[in-house]
Amino acid sequence: MSWIRNAARGVLGGFLIFAGTAHLTFARDTFHAQVPDWVPLNVDFVVIASGVVEIVLGVSLLLLYRHQVAMGWIVAAFFVAVFPGNISQYVTHTDAFGLDTDTGRLIRLFFQPVLIAWALWCTGAFSALRSKTTTR
Repeated sequence: MSWIRNAARGVLGGFLIFAGTAHLTFARDTFHAQVPDWVPLNVDFVVIASGVVEIVLGVSLLLLYRHQVAMGWIVAAFFVAVFPGNISQYVTHTDAFGLDTDTGRLIRLFFQPVLIAWALWCTGAFSALRSKTTTR
């Protein structure tokens, strides 16, 4: 089972690196749709900063094996932190990423918890939490 989790961690790390690179290059304008109007920062700055964070998180998932449980919690927290952008895209009916219907944008919202669970599962964070709660 551990090789499956390691492979899943590698895929997630690669996904984050790809998404972060997209933030900085070919999809930069598209990611502007993810930044809610209420964020008090320059939209392009938010897109660039989140892209850099995604790259760092992806590389960390791949290289910081000894700290994978902590990385799982950090990546999960990042996915929680960016979720308002997905909600904003749905609420404001903003087209981006091929999501040009409210139904498509709504369905996308259900994938964020999957990413959170993926980060916690593939890094062993779920298992570490369970073992701590059962030993108390």
